[in-house]
Amino acid sequence: MRYGETGFNLEIDLSRGNIERVENDPVDTELYLGGLGTNAKIMWDRVPPEVDAFSPDNLLIFSAGLLCGTPAVGCNRTIVTTISPQTKLLAFSMMGGFWAPELKYAGYDKVIIRGRSPSLVYLYINNDKVEIRDATHLQGKGSNETTDLLRQEVKDSNAQVAAIGLAGENRVFFASIEQGRSSASRAGIGAVMGDKGLKAIVVRGTRDINVARPAEFHGLCSEVLQYIKKREDNPIPGVMPILAGLGSPQEMKIHDEKWHTESFMWGNSRVRRKDFWTEEVASEWTQTLENTRTRLISCYNCPMKCGGTISIPGLPTYMMKCFSKLTYTMAAFSDLDFGLKIAQRATEYGVDGFSTPQVMAFALELHENGILTDDDFPEMPSDSEGRFYYLLDKIVRREGIGDVLANGTYWAAQEIGKGAEEYAHNNIKKIEQLPLKLSMLNPIYFLMYCTGEKINITQIEGQFPQMPFPKREQREEFVKDWIQVPDDRFKQYFLDWELRGDNSMPFYPTVEMCCDIVDWQEKMHYIDDALGMCAGLSSFPLKPPYHIHNYPKFISSGAGIDMDEDKLTQAAKRYRTLIRAINVRRGMRREDEKPPEDHWKKRFPELEKDLLDTYYKFKGWNEQGIPTKESLEELSLDYVSEDFRKRGILTGNGDTPAADTPAKEEKE
Repeated sequence: MRYGETGFNLEIDLSRGNIERVENDPVDTELYLGGLGTNAKIMWDRVPPEVDAFSPDNLLIFSAGLLCGTPAVGCNRTIVTTISPQTKLLAFSMMGGFWAPELKYAGYDKVIIRGRSPSLVYLYINNDKVEIRDATHLQGKGSNETTDLLRQEVKDSNAQVAAIGLAGENRVFFASIEQGRSSASRAGIGAVMGDKGLKAIVVRGTRDINVARPAEFHGLCSEVLQYIKKREDNPIPGVMPILAGLGSPQEMKIHDEKWHTESFMWGNSRVRRKDFWTEEVASEWTQTLENTRTRLISCYNCPMKCGGTISIPGLPTYMMKCFSKLTYTMAAFSDLDFGLKIAQRATEYGVDGFSTPQVMAFALELHENGILTDDDFPEMPSDSEGRFYYLLDKIVRREGIGDVLANGTYWAAQEIGKGAEEYAHNNIKKIEQLPLKLSMLNPIYFLMYCTGEKINITQIEGQFPQMPFPKREQREEFVKDWIQVPDDRFKQYFLDWELRGDNSMPFYPTVEMCCDIVDWQEKMHYIDDALGMCAGLSSFPLKPPYHIHNYPKFISSGAGIDMDEDKLTQAAKRYRTLIRAINVRRGMRREDEKPPEDHWKKRFPELEKDLLDTYYKFKGWNEQGIPTKESLEELSLDYVSEDFRKRGILTGNGDTPAADTPAKEEKE
């Protein structure tokens, strides 16, 4: 009997209209844990680097995490994996809600989609009944509208629907997959779904999931619930609310937006408004949020209420998630009322709430500076808000200049030319980042920005405080119950970290300490993405209920896999390295691993080089960021080492050839 997982995947070939129920290998689960880990193994095995994002041979994998569907609190993430049209690298984005547990209850761990349908279709999964159905009547429909229509069509209001909007149908490079309370948004995953002619996946399941040792597992779940209650009643003093509490950033609970609006950049990630947040603004924004937020809601099996339903007169109700309530507002130099209204349309279209507003602000900045002219924007309104609605519609429909902008700022700038590249200044690996610009180099964040392959800084940072506490007594108090650290040395790193003096940034934490901290934070995110755990209860906040010490117990008692901290660390390192190898095989090299030039005002080139050199060695990679032969074989990734040797990425001695292959630059 399989525990935690069902043991079966659905294989869907849209070109042939073929459906297969295939047993998956339990050995792969032990090696790669499930979720993102086994997704990566499938992508390595079946999608060679010659395959482009918009090729029928590209795969689109929807995976439930290993512990999704069990009583593990907050374990509900769907991990969607494919090749990105924007970065040309592996894309993996997580979404919460109820979809992944429902897939497990239907009897499947993954839905693996290949091929391309000649007409628009949707996939209907109801336990053993799996059908590819016509969706031409849904063409052009919004993501939420599609969900409502399909629930009516299958006559089941409990069916869970993952759908694309018009942006996905038109292969917008930052199109998302929307799913009720969440979305898979980064790197254009929705565009791949649209290219395959797949409008939606409808899932309904009524089966059970078995756990190996139920009494032990339920006891662990009770401990997590008790801890959450304790943290909610006792937030960490002196820490910003999004990290003092638990859950994902819980943006829909927060009225005070002083930190976000004054720390993040407005417009095309250019302008910082340090004195923006006044009593008048605070009052107006609070009233707007209270009048439109109808209720706070949770994802499957989670007590945290991190999202909110937004009901604006004259518009359909929709679900607002995280920081995106401000991204449109700040890009357009407008107010929260505008942000919530345009976000409703953007959600129906199905676009990434981080990239989209930056792309529109980028276009307007090009217009202001004469690189684009009035001829490029026929009949564009004169007011800022009207321009954003205009551009959103043009981009999603790929009309006129919108067809160029729909490829993201990096590719749009290449096509526009005339100096436009200077204005596409907020990219890492060709995708727009959160508009957070800072003063002096932060070495921990430098490493996370450079080497992270989730392409989203909020999915890398986490369990180590972002800044030192002003007084040592505060730091001493903080470390007293810091049980989540993998080793007590991390407590000492933090105790000795000061705001000023010898033990302050950028030279403290030391280079070696920074590598240690970044590796820990990244490891926890990767474990979450294999298990299906919400980062808001594990890798993202300070002192979360899930950590490296209790995770092995959950895996052992839940999935029946003999697990301890060392084996878990090794497994996470294995599939993290495999993801690295996939991207290396697709051309990613050291030259791609750099933050935006203007991210910090004060930079330290020698320190930055030392950080990257040391981190590469720490991870078992060579100076180009390629995993070495020795590190691959240590992780039982001999097949990767052999492939690298055959392709000339590594020599027989495990070195990188002098004439190395640069990253791909073509646009599909």
